[in-house]
Parts: sequence; C-alpha cells; structure tokens
Amino acid sequence: MSVRMSVVVPVYNGAETLKDCLHSLANQNMPRDAYEVIVVDDGSSDLSAEVAAQFDVRLLRQPNAGAAAARNTGMLAAAGEWVAFTDADCVASRGWLRALARATAAVAEDVNCVAGKTLGFNSVTPAARFADLFGSLDAARHLSHPRYPFAPSGNVAYRRSSLLEVGGYDPRYRSYEACDLHQRLARLGGRSLFEPAALVFHKHRATWRQYWRQQRSYGEGLAYFMRARVDEIGWSVLDEARAWCGIAVNGVAALLPGRGDAALARRGTFVKGLAQRVGFVGTYWGAAGR
Repeated sequence: MSVRMSVVVPVYNGAETLKDCLHSLANQNMPRDAYEVIVVDDGSSDLSAEVAAQFDVRLLRQPNAGAAAARNTGMLAAAGEWVAFTDADCVASRGWLRALARATAAVAEDVNCVAGKTLGFNSVTPAARFADLFGSLDAARHLSHPRYPFAPSGNVAYRRSSLLEVGGYDPRYRSYEACDLHQRLARLGGRSLFEPAALVFHKHRATWRQYWRQQRSYGEGLAYFMRARVDEIGWSVLDEARAWCGIAVNGVAALLPGRGDAALARRGTFVKGLAQRVGFVGTYWGAAGR
C-alpha cells in the first residue's frame, strides 16, 4: 500500500510530552504502512531525539529555526500526497488519521486543507481550563473568520503540492505562521474544510505564567502579520488606543467577585488580551519606526 498521508511533528525541547504524542500516532486504527511519521528535532537540547528514536519514525534534525521552519523540513521530506501536522504536546485519537484520510480522499480538487477538531487534554488547572472555555484551538471558529481564516497547525492536513506551490510556512514567523500560510494558500483559489471526526487532544499551558508567554508570542506574531499587510489593515495610533481601552475594561471585569467558569472567563480574557497587546506593541510599532 502506498503512503497517502505523511504526519509531521516538529519538536523543540519537548521530550516530556513527545512520547505520548508518538505513542498515539503509532496506534492509529489504519494500516501502519499507509502513513509515515516524520519527527523534526528543531535543535533541542533535551532528550527529544532520543525519545523519537524509540518509535517507528523518520527522525530529522536541524539547528533551531522555529516551528515553521521545522514543519517545512518535514514537508519537503514527506512522501505522502497529503501532509498532516500535529505537535509534540498533542495526543491524537485512534481515529484521527483515518478520519483525515477519508476526508481528503473525498474532497474536490480545489480543496487544499482539511482541519480537525482539537480539545484540551486533562485541562485541570485554571489556565488550561480557560483555554478550553475560550476555544483557543477551535479550527471551525478560526476557519470562519470573515477576513483572515486559518487552521491551527496542531491538527491539520494540506495537499503537499499546494504547500510546495506557496513555499510552505514562512520561517520568519515564530508564531501566527498558520494564518500567514492560509492567506497565501487562498490565492491559489483553494478551499479549506473542517472535519470534526479528526480529533486531537492538546496539552494546554498549565500555568498562567506559561500561558502569558504563549499569548505574548502570539501578539508578536500578529504584529508581524499585520506589518506585512499594513496597506490593507491600516492599524493606527487611534486603533491602538482603543485596544488598550478594551483591555482596561476587561481588567475591571476581571476584578469583579465571582467563582466558576464565568469568573474564570473574565480573568482569562484579561490575561490573554494584555499578554497579546504587550507582545504586539513592541513588534508592530518598533517595525513602524524602522
């Protein structure tokens, strides 16, 4: 049986979670010779490569260049017609690849992306619980964005030929690279579909400190995305001021007494917005001054 699907897993110092990820990929409910797994070690200093070597995978190693560059390395080495991406902190359901393979086999030629459903894995801490409440990795929501739709990279499959045509992910991005990729894919005239049966579980950031760092990085990536499209987006000082006013309102809401999901949502929304804004400001306005 020829390989139809290649799975690419980028990893950087992810030894702690990589084993669960690769174990889930080794136990998919489809023939093992129908898919390949490629792990790209992006210059890890921990035991990520040693963990990967315990599994039936192709292990590629490169100097640290970021997740976007690591995904490109895996994509270029892939043998499948479709390339599925997941992350080292994800656990795939047993039917994940079968659902993606079934969906990609049925789509029209103008479809270049099929995204799956991602849920939190053991989200017991407040920060992780908020990520679930907010739907941080909800591909259906992100794909429905009226102007800049995209699919999170932890659970998505692309036609390899389409990726090659647009040059894959832009390695200059350390976050927000998926949104940039989808805008370039859209210029090919292709469509993206959502397949809820392709289920992956993500280990969200467990602490607010970890969540802050993640969201600050997202803010930096958003700023880079917007600076690259400054003529069409046109972010101004007044827009920035309005954004900070919105954060102030969220901050007041976060101070309101309460318990349960409603209170957690208010506080998490404030942390998320502030972290992204802090990351955004230096990158966007710093670039504007150059």
